[in-house]
Amino acid sequence: MMAEHYLVIAMFSAFMTLLMLGFPVAWALAGVGFLFAVVGHILVENFLVDIWFTWGGTIGVLDRRIYGIVANELMVAVPLFIFMGLMLDRSGVAERLMTSLVRVFAGLRGGYAITVVLVGVLLAASTGIVGASVILLGMLSIGPMLAAKYNKGLTAGTASAVGTLGILIPPSIMLVLLADRLSTPEASVGRLFMAALVPGLLLGLMYIIYIIAASYLRKDFAPAPRDREPLGWRQIVGVLWAVLPPLGLIVAVLGSIVAGIATTTEASAVGAFGAILLAALYGKLNFSVLADSVRRTSLTTAFIFGIFIGATIFASVLRGLGGDDVIRDAIIGLPFGEAGIVLAILGLVFILGFFLDWIEITLIILPLVAPVVFSLGVDPLWFSILFAICLQTSFLTPPVGPALFYIKGVCPPEISTKDIYFGVAPFVLIQLTGLFLVFQFDELARWLPRLIYG
Repeated sequence: MMAEHYLVIAMFSAFMTLLMLGFPVAWALAGVGFLFAVVGHILVENFLVDIWFTWGGTIGVLDRRIYGIVANELMVAVPLFIFMGLMLDRSGVAERLMTSLVRVFAGLRGGYAITVVLVGVLLAASTGIVGASVILLGMLSIGPMLAAKYNKGLTAGTASAVGTLGILIPPSIMLVLLADRLSTPEASVGRLFMAALVPGLLLGLMYIIYIIAASYLRKDFAPAPRDREPLGWRQIVGVLWAVLPPLGLIVAVLGSIVAGIATTTEASAVGAFGAILLAALYGKLNFSVLADSVRRTSLTTAFIFGIFIGATIFASVLRGLGGDDVIRDAIIGLPFGEAGIVLAILGLVFILGFFLDWIEITLIILPLVAPVVFSLGVDPLWFSILFAICLQTSFLTPPVGPALFYIKGVCPPEISTKDIYFGVAPFVLIQLTGLFLVFQFDELARWLPRLIYG
């Protein structure tokens, strides 16, 4: 093994060590990158002279790479989709949906949990922000479900798992980042949006099936259904008034992309403007709400782009050290066929999800493994959706799973961390089952994009 290959291993080890010590991800990535740039220049002949810097300190193309991140038109969609989600979070859409739909499913055992899933799917397709969705669903559902004698694990697990659908069901910030990192026509944003739609809805359906089955097999999971008032015109109008506005916004955003009327960036602007209109329609729009949404959008965007810049520095040095060759040799050297290699990578991503956030995995791991996998003849669109579903599980797997911390923050004291862990475990298994179904039946990811784009 050459000296630079040892440096590649040392780079990853140093990065993981800093993460375990609690250093911010962006600083850990950039700091390790700069440190090994200097070490590599000293130890490796002609290391990064052309693409990084000369020993005299002249900056090479790194500045243009960083500028390219913030100047990328596609990345403008990120803050706009974030703003759209935050504004919808403040507009009262979820409260109206929950109040209206719970009446429809009141006569079904586990009906409140089913309502949470349906509301979560609509939120996922209109907000796409996991933290906001989990917290909002938790605040709206946990109290009433506990009062109705629902199982504590089912109560916390449902809100946690359903909230993570926002990272998969389009419009999704994760899919935008995946498309940017892959930079291949076969996995454009529009195609990824369409490819993720069926698997995302399938997961929602599997959640509902699990809730119904668990509620009827274990009577202590959910209370017996109560008598439901017959649905009259007033209730029907209430449901339509709650469902149609956010559904119209979803159609406007995704429909404009699919129809070719707008680019992803332009559609994100439509979504942001539509979210403002919905907030005004529901009487929730004021200067305080608008200012808070803008402030939180700025903070979240700065966090994402900070990691972007750190990952760019880290990846540049890693490639200069021959990291691509190390990863390629390791993957091709696996004693599996094409399908086995894909499963091995997904297994690695699943394990990394216990310790790393989806952003770090997307920015660091994906650009390293994707070119090798594609060179083996794997469909980029199919692999991207498998990668995305696998990343979704990282929100629910301890110890780092963000959804677990979000839900814990809004849970009453009687719901313990143990209850949350046991509650999300079945949903993690459901997500892995969905991952296997998409792996086994690739048409689940390929059918809709082929139907629309040909």
